Amino acid sequence: MLMFRILGPLSVTSAGRELAITAGRDRVVLAMLLLRPGRIVAVAELIDAVWEDRPPTTARGQLQTCISRLRRTLPPGLILTDPAGYGISVDETGLDSAEFARLVSAAGTAGGPDDARKLLREALELWRGPALAGINSPTVRRQAAVLDEQVAAVLEDRIELDLAGGHDRDLVAELTGLVERFPLRERMRMQLMLCLYRVGRQADALAEYRRTEELFREELGIEPGKALRDLHRRILTGSVADTQPAVPVDGVPRAVGDFTGREELVARLLGAIGADGPADPQVRVLDGMAGSGKTTLAVHLAGLVRERFPDARLFIDLHGHSESAPVEPAAALITLLRQLGIPAERIPDDPDERMQLWHTELARRRALVVLDNAASTAQVTPLLPTSGRVLVLVTSRRRLVGLDAVRPESLSVLSEREAVALLARIAGDRVDAEPAAAAEVVRRCGCLPLAIRLAGARLAHRPRWRVADLVRRLGESALPELAAEDRTVASAFAVTYGQLPDRAQRLFRLLGLHPAERFGALSVAALGDLPLVDALDVLDDLVDVHLVDEPEPDRYQLHDLVRQYAATLAAHIAPGERDAALSGLIDLHLHATARINRPGENDNALGDYPADTPLRPELVSLAVADPQWLERQRPDLIGLVRSAARIGPAERAWQLGRANWRYLHERSHLDDLIAVLSLARTIAEAASDIRGVAVCSNYLASGYYRMGRHEEALQMLDESVELSRQLRSPRGERRNRGNRIGVLMRLGRIEEALKEAVWYYRAEERDGNAHGLSSRLINVLIPTTALGRHEEALRLARRALLAAVESGDDRRLANTLGLLGQIRRELGHTAAAERLLRAALRLALRVNYRVGEWESRNELGRLALDRGRYEEAVAHHMTAVELSRERGAHPAVVTSSNDLAAALLAGGDRAGARELRLHVLSLVRRTVIPFEHARALAGLADCVVAEDPAAARRYWQQALELFERMRVPQRWPVRRRLAELDDAEGLT
Repeated sequence: MLMFRILGPLSVTSAGRELAITAGRDRVVLAMLLLRPGRIVAVAELIDAVWEDRPPTTARGQLQTCISRLRRTLPPGLILTDPAGYGISVDETGLDSAEFARLVSAAGTAGGPDDARKLLREALELWRGPALAGINSPTVRRQAAVLDEQVAAVLEDRIELDLAGGHDRDLVAELTGLVERFPLRERMRMQLMLCLYRVGRQADALAEYRRTEELFREELGIEPGKALRDLHRRILTGSVADTQPAVPVDGVPRAVGDFTGREELVARLLGAIGADGPADPQVRVLDGMAGSGKTTLAVHLAGLVRERFPDARLFIDLHGHSESAPVEPAAALITLLRQLGIPAERIPDDPDERMQLWHTELARRRALVVLDNAASTAQVTPLLPTSGRVLVLVTSRRRLVGLDAVRPESLSVLSEREAVALLARIAGDRVDAEPAAAAEVVRRCGCLPLAIRLAGARLAHRPRWRVADLVRRLGESALPELAAEDRTVASAFAVTYGQLPDRAQRLFRLLGLHPAERFGALSVAALGDLPLVDALDVLDDLVDVHLVDEPEPDRYQLHDLVRQYAATLAAHIAPGERDAALSGLIDLHLHATARINRPGENDNALGDYPADTPLRPELVSLAVADPQWLERQRPDLIGLVRSAARIGPAERAWQLGRANWRYLHERSHLDDLIAVLSLARTIAEAASDIRGVAVCSNYLASGYYRMGRHEEALQMLDESVELSRQLRSPRGERRNRGNRIGVLMRLGRIEEALKEAVWYYRAEERDGNAHGLSSRLINVLIPTTALGRHEEALRLARRALLAAVESGDDRRLANTLGLLGQIRRELGHTAAAERLLRAALRLALRVNYRVGEWESRNELGRLALDRGRYEEAVAHHMTAVELSRERGAHPAVVTSSNDLAAALLAGGDRAGARELRLHVLSLVRRTVIPFEHARALAGLADCVVAEDPAAARRYWQQALELFERMRVPQRWPVRRRLAELDDAEGLT
């Protein structure tokens, strides 16, 4: 592998062998190219870097000689040639500075401080000394200094994380050396002082401040900054621990360096925010047309006031005006809370509780929150703070008039003066030299920031053009044709589009059909009916002219306005070509997903999966081989299903939803599962496709079941059963009735579940279906066990165990071992039960079967409780609760929480048990699980009987009513407790 290193002396290695580049000029030229990888560096810049301000008359020829030598040394194709200059094509993993930037960016979005610290350490390990050390060109040194500054800043960020993690003693020696190397970095001085103070060396911390104060006066003629002086004061007063803030969270993107204009608005907003930030929550809304610079302004403001919000700076795109559906407030709260570092397990399932946690966390912080691209007042309102010194910046294309006591700022286009200044900052001195032509350019761009940036970039990348040349290229009438809503932006896109080769123009038009915001090269290849290598070539062409962005490797996207322009072009594609392109895209997703998710033994007799051959099998094979492909295409499923429905037949649309079911179900993407299958079902209904409705209803039920929406799940399954009968599909009817068993169990209709399980077992047996025998036996033994018929259940479990062993399916085997252990425990065979349950747990862990792990741990907790090992029981049940929360399995959370409460009470924690039982009752009000509802009531009675016998009686009576209705053996202990209470009160 070829590796370029510039974070230190310039180094080029291939397969671990150093490639010698010894000529000084060659090293300067290569350094300049590597400082801007993938971009063209102008000839004039390269000449300046090599010869400064005294180039010889033969400079251009000598530069070409340098390039030729580099081409001979490096592998072919790396050095790029353009009329304007030269560039170098380097893979991100092949350049240490690019890898450094990737790791730092990943640290900024890491799930917690430990992950962020690890990523920053990996990034800093790439640093081998001053960037491009040994190359003395002033131009190179100026640009290398930027890298050195970035590395030093990252080093400070990593130290901040170490300080927050309590690694003070380990840092003293390191920081002492760092302040010698970077004597004028105040933040490092502060970190050293804080570190010394925390390890008990207060005098040394104060001495360090005095040295800093003297150094700054001698070297810079200034006093230390306010933050350093404040820390000095806090050390003197001993108040450091009380005021030291947590590691700040910063998720706001970096502001653009050439922000121009809107001085009055920026000044007004800064004044309203206040020098120390708002005293109370403050919300500012920036609305305006697409391309008017709302997000740019919000990010610019965030950069100007970042020091006023030291605790958190958050950013989220709410997708209010995009192809994707707007982000639901509940989902947005998850993203924002995770940005704050809140662990996933602490984020409540209930939206109201989630919003309360968000308000609580904000109230503790001085925080800045950017809510970008909002759809409506209803979307934004739940995200707004109720207290605390918080600033919220909201951007939207729509006027959010429903926000109370919020003053909106509507962004107009730039003034002509501001627009020309922006053009000059992008394109350079030529703009000042031709003021009339520059004014004409911005007039034809409608003074819209996005259009000016596109036009200015075109001029900047063509150093031989005059501004008047750009005026001629823009033409007189191109701009008004961009889009119906604003026709003044079009020529900025049209000029770029018009200069593309034919195949790039064709593919760009087709991208206007793509339903996803982001897409991979495989999807583009399928859309264009191209081999992957050709699709990549065309995408490179589109990226080069900024019609397509590549924000991360193999993830492409169109800007909103560019997408609208592409869609305008796509509207003129012939219907046959348009449908063929979308069919190719749907075909890739349908066949690849089916191959990944379809069980190998399924012969597709029910027609759930496509039976035809894929149009481009090689693209399907590449998608199947990519372990991340399903996850990356998950956000696009709704758009893909809709596109499939538009081109028809409806069967392909609902099959696409069905094909994705297994991945969504196993990865617990339950909201997506319900949304996709609901849409697929609606499409099948509209097309009177009875089979499609039956299939989608069946799999939609699984999402409702996992979410605890049991009545809806049963309704879907009942409909599937009836439709299967209409279709005269005995296999379909058996499958759907078999799925009813678990739902009936959850609803407390246990005897009905047992009858259904027996029917299903016998129906499959009559059909001679040997496959899945262990699962069918388990279906029978679960309700048998729940009804207290343990000897009968034990016989069934032994048969199921034998069938599971014969099937070779480790998950079924883990299930069966666990159930056998449960039955043994309930029969009082504790030693045998423990052996079986631990075997089930080992097997579940080995095959990463999270459901089996949860079941085994929870049952081991019950066993430990039976044996009086209360601490062990609590530990098992707490792990089970965490596992069920991770999976989003609400019913499992309820079950584990009930068991945990029982263990807490037995161990003497009556208050904790009572609180947990009340929590379970709040959960079962939203999730209908009569059995767990009754357990929670009976357990609550156990918690309060000593202090409030009357309340205990009410709880036991309510529990008994539910247990009696289900006819489960748990009714007997409740009857006894009520009888004991009667005896204690002298009742007969």
